[in-house]
Amino acid sequence: MGLPGHHTSKRSKRVRASHFALKKVKLFKCPKCQKPILAHCACKSCGFYKGIDALRISKKLDKKTKKKLEKRKEKQAGKS
Repeated sequence: MGLPGHHTSKRSKRVRASHFALKKVKLFKCPKCQKPILAHCACKSCGFYKGIDALRISKKLDKKTKKKLEKRKEKQAGKS
């Protein structure tokens, strides 16, 4: 097993590792809803990216809401 040839001082270690520091996350405002978002990413709240509805959050529904909507449609169709 090899041994280090010279003692590494605390300063040398710190200088070498200075670029390992974490950088702050830069946030931007969504042009539609004005909430903070990451650059080059679709907005999680409204789903828009560069003026396009990329995620279509309003159109995606979970199973419970789909069933409720189907029941309402059936009731309306039965009444008329």
